[in-house]
Amino acid sequence: MARERTVPDRIETAADVEAGRQYLLRLEPRFAAIPGPLPLRRRADGFSALLHAIVGQQVSTASAAAIWGRLQAEGFDREEAVCRGSDEDLKRCGLSGPKVRYARALVDARLDYAGLRHAPAEEVLQTLIAVPGIGRWTAEIYAKFALGHADVFAAGDLALQEGAKLLFDLPARPAEREMRVMAEDWSPVRAIAARALWAYYRARTKREGAL
Repeated sequence: MARERTVPDRIETAADVEAGRQYLLRLEPRFAAIPGPLPLRRRADGFSALLHAIVGQQVSTASAAAIWGRLQAEGFDREEAVCRGSDEDLKRCGLSGPKVRYARALVDARLDYAGLRHAPAEEVLQTLIAVPGIGRWTAEIYAKFALGHADVFAAGDLALQEGAKLLFDLPARPAEREMRVMAEDWSPVRAIAARALWAYYRARTKREGAL
């Protein structure tokens, strides 16, 4: 299918989400079972957004929100505060030992956040994955929600996998590799497909499925 001018490269507004959703429906009509509007889910980029994604690794949405709230209350959503704080200070907010190390590695990486805003998605992912503690899931969450890239997915996300199982009536939850192959058919709006599957997962299970 030829790429249309109405398909956004970046998801900046609710109108972009809807344009992407309409394109997605032409790629895969079964997404029509998920009514719009889909959530925008954009947040400001930078250190705070990336640390927020690290906090959300391998914990429930509720747990991540509680930990993040404590970090914010102590000012640890800011780079300079993490530099000044002790490991015990961060652990009291709920960070595990490994995530304390990841937070400090993120500070030490001295990422060019402004430069990442204009970088292609794959360059963003490779830059972030090079930082200790940041895997592909975290990098894709940041690229999608903080930078607005329209064609990233996060295939390792369990809620996306469960959403796909439910929507497509699969016999089992697809593994990450299988999920990534499925999502190739939804390019160039894979980030819209992710929003749709998260929304479907939430509607069917009454549980949150995204940061």
